Amino acid sequence: MKRLISLLSASLALSFFSLSSYADADTSKVRYGTENVKGVNIFFREAGNPTKQAVVLLHGFPSSSYQYREVLSALGDEFYLIAPDYPGYGHSDKPKNTEYTYTFDNVAATMQQFLEQKSIKNYVLMIHDFGAPVGFRIATANPNDVAGFVVMNGNAYEEGLSKILQGSLQSKRTPEDEAKRKKSLFGLGSIKWQYTQGARNPESMTPDTWTLDHAIINQPDVIELNLDMLYDYNSNVALYPKWQQYLRDTQPPLLMVWGKGDPFFIEAGAEAYKRDVKEIDYHILDTGHFPLEEDAEFIVEKMRNFLKNSLN
Repeated sequence: MKRLISLLSASLALSFFSLSSYADADTSKVRYGTENVKGVNIFFREAGNPTKQAVVLLHGFPSSSYQYREVLSALGDEFYLIAPDYPGYGHSDKPKNTEYTYTFDNVAATMQQFLEQKSIKNYVLMIHDFGAPVGFRIATANPNDVAGFVVMNGNAYEEGLSKILQGSLQSKRTPEDEAKRKKSLFGLGSIKWQYTQGARNPESMTPDTWTLDHAIINQPDVIELNLDMLYDYNSNVALYPKWQQYLRDTQPPLLMVWGKGDPFFIEAGAEAYKRDVKEIDYHILDTGHFPLEEDAEFIVEKMRNFLKNSLN
């Protein structure tokens, strides 16, 4: 009996210590982990206490959750933020396209399952580039879970498509067109151009971003899966009317931070949101496709105010 009491006491003490340690831990710091979703290990970055308002950060192309590093570092003191890498991107698993279907429908389904497994509900979606079609698929399937949006060059309107993208969407998938895309999109210079084009001061931008993207995207078979996603982009345009109707119906709180020099998603795409959402905290920034690379401090300030004061 004494031994049983001693074991129970030790167990209770250990439980109390664990709870106290969690409560006392600095959860504002960025942490890293993986979650297995139907056999695919999804890498994620997180910061903040999971009991606080959640923000799900969905990255673009050709990047990863690394693009949100400064947001995670800055806002974990008041909010819970989580930024996953899609299958095939960042530090997540990269199954061959014979083993995983690289379409926006399937990637969104994987991200939705990821959120369910992590028990994340009542979240704000921060969407950029590819993150917009992934995020809007999640939102329209789960409207009661989405508390609002931070839209950062995340397009949902045809007028937001630049001439570069319009031409790309009209091309058919042929060996010749694949070769052209490989040359124009996946080289180190090409990826750097995607970061620096339209930026007001490219010399201030760290080369770590495009160097990391280039290293990841040029791993075995990764270019092929990226081509699958790029050729599937027309599926997003077909869904634009559905997403616009969702915005009209739900009127979500929305913060807009859009780089006007973006060579892919032009400023007209940001303006178009005003047709469907009555109240937007609206900011057009003098930068390019990746606004956080030049305007992280401004965006973080606007996000903090939006998350504290604008959610229903």
